[in-house]
Amino acid sequence: MISARGVHKSFGPLEVLKGVDLTVETGEVVCLIGASGSGKSTFLRCLNGLERANSGEILIGDTPLMAPETDIDKLRQRLGMVFQQFNLFNHLSALDNVTLGPIRLKGMSKAEAEAEAWRLMALVGLTDRADAMPRMLSGGQKQRAAIARALAMKPEAMLFDEPTSALDPEMVREVLDVIRKLARDGMTMVIVTHEMGFAREIADRVAFMHSGMIHEIGPPDQIFEAPREQRTQEFLSKVL
Repeated sequence: MISARGVHKSFGPLEVLKGVDLTVETGEVVCLIGASGSGKSTFLRCLNGLERANSGEILIGDTPLMAPETDIDKLRQRLGMVFQQFNLFNHLSALDNVTLGPIRLKGMSKAEAEAEAWRLMALVGLTDRADAMPRMLSGGQKQRAAIARALAMKPEAMLFDEPTSALDPEMVREVLDVIRKLARDGMTMVIVTHEMGFAREIADRVAFMHSGMIHEIGPPDQIFEAPREQRTQEFLSKVL
């Protein structure tokens, strides 16, 4: 579903990604872990073109993301993105946030988009808050609305950039429960997370990033119980 090879990204003299390789199969859940500043979020943004890699290759299915002829806006519709800070439209209700994309970008009728939005609101447990404005929602509710909004575009894969980092601890579980549902339904996902227990539970593979590279990748039990790389061992000794 997603293939990245030799991805490099610099911001001026700062080299953030130093040749990242990752393949994500259809239906697979891959969690990216590592210290802040290791390049996890930048890599995730490169996967859907929000940041343009300086070199390397990224394929979404068989479509080259960085090819000049690729319609990046159309390709980006195949990847749902959920950010740390929700990014809801504050002047729209939760329901209208979810229907906006399908109506504007996919040409769905309002009735069809609302029917799908109500289904997704039920999936994320927000049917009772569908008419609420973002300012009336808790952090956890905003993030669940953001997930519903991304799912409304019927993406082939979902990218999550630390989806619980801006939440109070008591709100984390409700968001993680939604992501668990998606995993059970077979959604392809790449998740940047600091929730080690969650990564261990949900991931098919866990990738540890350090200094702009993936230093180690493998099944959760191997990464958390018997990491092979010293950098992985040092990181986990501090967070577990």
